[in-house]
Amino acid sequence: MAPDSKDKLLPKSPITAAINYVRNQWQALYRYTTDGNLHIDNNISERTLKLIGIGRNNWLFVGSDQGGHTAAVHFSFTATCKHLDIGTFAYLRDVLTRLPTQPAERLEELLPHRWQAGRMAALPPVAPEDSVH
Repeated sequence: MAPDSKDKLLPKSPITAAINYVRNQWQALYRYTTDGNLHIDNNISERTLKLIGIGRNNWLFVGSDQGGHTAAVHFSFTATCKHLDIGTFAYLRDVLTRLPTQPAERLEELLPHRWQAGRMAALPPVAPEDSVH
């Protein structure tokens, strides 16, 4: 937009507000283009948080503060599994089976992203003749 074009817009119009927002947030809006790990939107976070809003009435009476904390931890694990495309039941079954004998200094291995990496490393390598083309 040319510098003098702004003078032709009404100061309180929606387009003026949008243009001012972009100008004021340009550095943050541009940032995602410089880092391939960043997304232009936060749809994943919003979809995940929407589930909390939908289930709020279901969780209204979790029994206690500790019950609410436990539910939040479980929800966090299941949402992470869904995001990583891990079968939640398989993950929880394996982790809850291993947890009593897992050394305390190796508990981080049971976090979903590390658990998934460990499972992938444990798979036997695929021979070239076994691969499907």
